[in-house]
Formats: sequence, C-alpha cells, structure tokens
Amino acid sequence: MFARTLFTVMMLALSASQWPTIAEKVQAMLDERETAEPAAVASKPAASVPSGQTVLTMGRDGHYTGTFKMNGKPIDAMVDTGASRVTINVSTARRLGFSPAALDFRYQVRTANGLTKGAYVTLDRVEIGSIRVRDVEAVVLGDEALSSTLVGMSFMTKLKSYTAEKRTLRMIQ
Repeated sequence: MFARTLFTVMMLALSASQWPTIAEKVQAMLDERETAEPAAVASKPAASVPSGQTVLTMGRDGHYTGTFKMNGKPIDAMVDTGASRVTINVSTARRLGFSPAALDFRYQVRTANGLTKGAYVTLDRVEIGSIRVRDVEAVVLGDEALSSTLVGMSFMTKLKSYTAEKRTLRMIQ
C-alpha cells in the first residue's frame, strides 16, 4: 500500500513539474496562431464568394477587420458602423496622398474618446475584395486621436447591403 501511494505521489510530482513546460509550449502555439490567423482569415475575403461580394470573419476581439485599398494603397482597417465616415489619421492620410499642410482641421468631431478637431477629405476609391466604391467621404484626425483606420458608414451606405451573422460580415455591392 505504501509503495502504491509513494509511486502515485512521485508520478503526480513528476507530471506537475512538467506543467510549466507544457503550458509554455501551448501558449506559444496559441500566440503563433493568434498572430497568423486574423491576418489570414479576417483580411482575406472568402474564396468562394461571388464577384461584388466580400465576407470578413469576426476576429477574436469581436471586430471585423480587413485590408482595404484606399486610393490604391493597402490599409488595415476595422469596420465600424458606429462611425459616420471612414476615419483615418494624419499618417495614413499622408500615405494616401493628402498633404498634412493642406488639411483643414477646423471641424469639431465627436469620437468615442471625446471631442477633437478633424479635416474632411474625399477618397477617390475604397476597395476590399471585389468591391470597389468611388468618392468616399472621410475625416482625418490627429495621430494622437486615432491609432487605427475605421471604415464607417460613408463606405457602408454605398453598398447594396451588408449583413452580420454567425461571426461573418457579408458586404454586397
């Protein structure tokens, strides 16, 4: 009886000593999957989607993100139906061909973080997958006010429809 108890205690101690190593390996695998998967899944429209449609998969954070082309440049962005317009920061505006010196930051803009000043611009085109929309209104905020690009209703309302269900966002032109 003592031998069985001693054997069981030793096996438990041995397995317990391996848990940190196993946990580190599992966490590394999850981290690797997390960094690779959202870009592979969320930013690429599904392959079996008909022309004029794009499907984004909801990320782990509950948001729909993808790589949009704005004025021909790839921009990672989050779809935000609570935003009236596509919203970009000054750094992104510069990448899209807007001179920061020419931007007129005279408009009061209400954001989730409060009031700030913004400049209105029009993007020649915004694309994702096979969807292409022209003349999309956008607002430019300072880099300190916005860290990522938001695709708001000035893009979404130019679509024929969009639906969100079962962790997918389907956009139809």
